[in-house]
Amino acid sequence: MKEKFNNLPVKKNEEKNRYELDVDGHIAFIDYKETNSTVALIHTEAPAELAGSGAASALVEKTLNLIKESGKTVSPYCPYVFAFIKKHPEWKELVSPRFPKYDEL
Repeated sequence: MKEKFNNLPVKKNEEKNRYELDVDGHIAFIDYKETNSTVALIHTEAPAELAGSGAASALVEKTLNLIKESGKTVSPYCPYVFAFIKKHPEWKELVSPRFPKYDEL
């Protein structure tokens, strides 16, 4: 994660069912659905103003940290999150073994 994102918090917006990262007034977010044991990450989006800045990657890493701290597992249905975990295999331990593409990570 780029240093400029280190001190920016990710907010869990329960009204909109998404994790949000505010970067200079621009909101990058990940839509989620949650059960008692797992958080399904459905869709990641960053505004055009943040393209190429590393904001989406920082959002994913910070979101995974929050989920890890909650003691839940993750189901990375979002292709961006799936690719992030595949690229950073240290996060695979957080993925639910019941996730359909678990063996592809």
